[in-house]
Amino acid sequence: MQREIITPPNVHKATGYSHAVRVGSTVYVAGQVALDIEGRLVGPGDFAAQAEQAYRNLQAVLAAAGSSLGHIVKLTTYLTRAQDIPRYREARARFLASDPPASTLVVIAALALPELLVEIEAIAIVAE
Repeated sequence: MQREIITPPNVHKATGYSHAVRVGSTVYVAGQVALDIEGRLVGPGDFAAQAEQAYRNLQAVLAAAGSSLGHIVKLTTYLTRAQDIPRYREARARFLASDPPASTLVVIAALALPELLVEIEAIAIVAE
């Protein structure tokens, strides 16, 4: 089976990695963070704004791969502050309103950029 690199036109440029890889009807999405299309941080210090942007980026990457948020089967989220768990759950509920996927939530010391508060990666299917 061949793998297809997904390069969404409306998400910041990936440097040293791919935003997603599609193999057959499965899409593996790299961790999405709160960077806008120009690569600028959205919502410095504002968890809600960062979570919103990360989900919007995830949505755009999935769309470019022929999938959607509703087709996510596994979600892994990294937070840098445990205090943001309730706000993360609120954001997740807005974007994944029904039948949530299998999910893992991890609180870690830091992400690739120190100002990032959340990173969300996913595995999704493409509805045939």
